[in-house]
Amino acid sequence: MKVEIISCLRDNYSYLIIDETNNLACVVDPSEARPIIDYLKNKNINLKYILNTHHHFDHVGGNEELKKKYNAIVVGYKHDSERIPEIDILLEDNEIWERDNFVAKIIHVPGHTKGHICFNFYKEKLLFTGDTLFSLGCGKIFEGTYEQMFNSLKKIKALPLDTKIFCGHEYTLNNSKFCIKHDNENLSLQKKIQDIKIKLNDNLPTIPSTLKEEMDCNIFLRAKDVKTFSKLRDLKDNF
Repeated sequence: MKVEIISCLRDNYSYLIIDETNNLACVVDPSEARPIIDYLKNKNINLKYILNTHHHFDHVGGNEELKKKYNAIVVGYKHDSERIPEIDILLEDNEIWERDNFVAKIIHVPGHTKGHICFNFYKEKLLFTGDTLFSLGCGKIFEGTYEQMFNSLKKIKALPLDTKIFCGHEYTLNNSKFCIKHDNENLSLQKKIQDIKIKLNDNLPTIPSTLKEEMDCNIFLRAKDVKTFSKLRDLKDNF
């Protein structure tokens, strides 16, 4: 599988997962339709599935137009069916979603929203985390609890360390400033910050990261308990 990173809106990322054998594609969290259409234009690729991690508009804004243009199938969490536009396939926690050559395990990760899920393409070790886990950060808690978010991140931490992390936004540099403030002797983090600046200077995305990098550098994943995590999340909200 090939993953193409598509910049949308101001700082969102959508992702095209392309099966080059059959020229089929999924798009994860299309914030808007136009950048997806522009990429696919004049390419022999059939956009067949739209995968939504959660219902926020900057992750589902392109659903309707893409579904209409490509006759694509919208896939999302069962208990968010009333909030995800044009949803067709309703997924359960821990379900294996399998269509054509696409295979992903669904991980329910409440916290940012009640119905947030990750798509774990475990055969390729590709994890699409939406707004739950960012590189060097995690999502704001809008609908869930600190404990829910902490436990959701624990689910992610249990995956293979070489899993590639594809998140919903280019927040990495700003996140790094918070991490280094509270973890300033972390040599792995210092090195990652250098790498981040080089990539951004070259107009490259800082994504994907790997789970190992995040375990080494992401202060939210390094929190040992809910109390510590909650304090960090509050500090970040006011950073």
